[in-house]
Amino acid sequence: MDQLSGFIDSLVFASEETGFTVARLKVPRQIDFITIVGSMPGVSPGETLHCQGVWKHHSRHGRQFEVQSYTVTAPVDLLGIQKYLESGMVKGVGPVYAKRIVDVFGVSTLEVIDKEPHRLTEVPGIGVKRVEKIQACWGEQKSIRSVMIFLQAHQVRPSFAQKIFRRYGEESIDKVKTNPYVLAKEVYGIGFKTADELAQNLGIAKDSPLRIKAGIEHVLWELSNEGHVCYLKEAFIPEAEKILEIDGALIAKELSALEGEGHIMEDVIEEKAYLWIRPLYNAEWGVARELSRLYQAPSKIRPVLLDKAIEWAEEKHRIRFAKEQKKAIAKSLEEKVHIITGGPGTGKSTITRAILSITSKVTDKITLAAPTGRAAKRMSEITGKKAFTIHSLLEFDFNEGGFKRTRDNPLTCRLLIIDEASMIDTLLMYNLLKAIPDETRVIFIGDIDQLPSVGAGNVLKDMIFSETLPISRLKWIFRQGKGSRIVANAHRINAGYFPETEHEKGSDFAFFEVDSPEEILSKIIQLIEHHIPEKFPFNPIDDIQVLSPMKKGIIGTDNLNHALQQRLNPQSLHLIRMGRHFNIHDKVMQIRNNYDKKVYNGDVGRITAINMEEGELTVTFDGKEVLYDFCDIDELMLAYAVSIHKYQGSECPCVIIPVHTSHFKLLFRNLLYTGITRGKKLVVLLGTKKALAIAVKTDNVKTRYTGLQHFLKESFCTLNLVRS
Repeated sequence: MDQLSGFIDSLVFASEETGFTVARLKVPRQIDFITIVGSMPGVSPGETLHCQGVWKHHSRHGRQFEVQSYTVTAPVDLLGIQKYLESGMVKGVGPVYAKRIVDVFGVSTLEVIDKEPHRLTEVPGIGVKRVEKIQACWGEQKSIRSVMIFLQAHQVRPSFAQKIFRRYGEESIDKVKTNPYVLAKEVYGIGFKTADELAQNLGIAKDSPLRIKAGIEHVLWELSNEGHVCYLKEAFIPEAEKILEIDGALIAKELSALEGEGHIMEDVIEEKAYLWIRPLYNAEWGVARELSRLYQAPSKIRPVLLDKAIEWAEEKHRIRFAKEQKKAIAKSLEEKVHIITGGPGTGKSTITRAILSITSKVTDKITLAAPTGRAAKRMSEITGKKAFTIHSLLEFDFNEGGFKRTRDNPLTCRLLIIDEASMIDTLLMYNLLKAIPDETRVIFIGDIDQLPSVGAGNVLKDMIFSETLPISRLKWIFRQGKGSRIVANAHRINAGYFPETEHEKGSDFAFFEVDSPEEILSKIIQLIEHHIPEKFPFNPIDDIQVLSPMKKGIIGTDNLNHALQQRLNPQSLHLIRMGRHFNIHDKVMQIRNNYDKKVYNGDVGRITAINMEEGELTVTFDGKEVLYDFCDIDELMLAYAVSIHKYQGSECPCVIIPVHTSHFKLLFRNLLYTGITRGKKLVVLLGTKKALAIAVKTDNVKTRYTGLQHFLKESFCTLNLVRS
């Protein structure tokens, strides 16, 4: 193989998933940079690489050096040292200070930082506080480097080193050696597959009880990511066999051991055995138990004369309620726990306002909540009263973990109204119900025909189908203004009928028949850049949202985000991390709950600052600034295009949805229905009528295994509360 040495000038592309990297290498005594490609995880600008590999000619990119193996050393020349410090590896040192430091200390720069950091005050503009920050970060980087070298020796991507070090500190290597599977549980971004590879490289056998037990728990958690709270025992062992690649008898043995230790729970529903990971089993039983507790306890809200109260609300809001609306309002004023479900335009908001108006005359202890920030904001706009996200309502406890609001420290409301309840998963519902005091009246509002929660469970639907709680089903459509077809078509689709697709001037619903994914992508860009903003007062980034069923492919969210970023927010200077480009003003979405930052899965914001010197990025969510270290930005994704699932609970003035047969695996009625109901003023579908027909006809939504219906019936039977 050929040999090549030089320092990395810049990274063109770096994938955190595969470690594949494209970089520009500056080789001594050569004028032009050399493009090197290959698996080089964790390398940084300024570092010196000694590479072995072969020269190749790429048809599009020309001559490249394909790296087969390499070693990394600290930079030794002035330019390399400066590039290394500029790369953001050391917080507090960006391009400006990097040049000043190198100007003062030359090739001795790294030695000074390592052994005589106090001398950095000799550099113009650097004071004692900055020196302390640089010194702390340099020490941390040295420790991270040792973790990185250890991981690399065992064929694990060094990009995980920083996360592991932040979780375990100086104990990182010992922790990993003792039980590498703990990484999959405790370090975000590291899955079982990565931990398993590391374990096997450390000599842990495939049939080790440690591996099998970790694998069983991993499989159950993975199934929960697909929405299952529990799983059929007879189907579970084949699933585990596929992932663990060992005999089912060994899995059954360790499964019994985990059940004996209380980590896995088994229960029988309709003569079939199911398995739960313990936290989800406790949560499902807990939801059933807490609902029965709330339902049987008396309310402390003074009763009202229902007919007179509803008449008064009609006068106040200048409206005449329909019969089914009056029934829903009456039930909400007399039942302890009540569920209101209905599609768009059926009057859920009108009913909510009426309930609030009437109840506020007898108590001021009323609380409104919703699962997401967007849903809470919309609830506030509809009612004129502040609504909280469920997470903020429960107040996360950073010292103890979990929420501050619990059974021992309950909420203080007499009425709690929860909107978008179909989005609440099992664990969150359990935590919410535990914090509600006995005397509180609770009203759940939601649309059970929408997609279920992103997290495990089908809670609202299970609550309704258990037939243990009072329910009001709203079917009559009231909100259908002149020329409006969004609501009408949403209901047509939900009922299994093809939507009205003929173009009408001034209509708020449009369908463009476009055959190929390439044409759909081109048409989406034209619509967002020109056609829609020319006809409507919509900001192309803030007021238009592309929703796609899939991640991969030409019209998947990944490629749509790349194309839309280039057209709507192109910039020459940007941050490249984990193979993704982030620019100032980019639209981004938080993709996991982060209680520390108080941002949650599905929150959408804009990047408002990128500080290369401090290694930080700022995102503004609804006016609130949130700071991210560069190593934390795997919690963010571009959000010019997002999945329909991720956009639940949110609304946008304009929604664009590609509907194509290349997405056939995800062409479901409730997916399309949910997507269309996200648009407030304009919905545009692009694709083929064949794909649209498949989506409308496909109602066999994948089953989610849950035990909640069974547990609710058990709990209410025990209390003799099952309604006739």
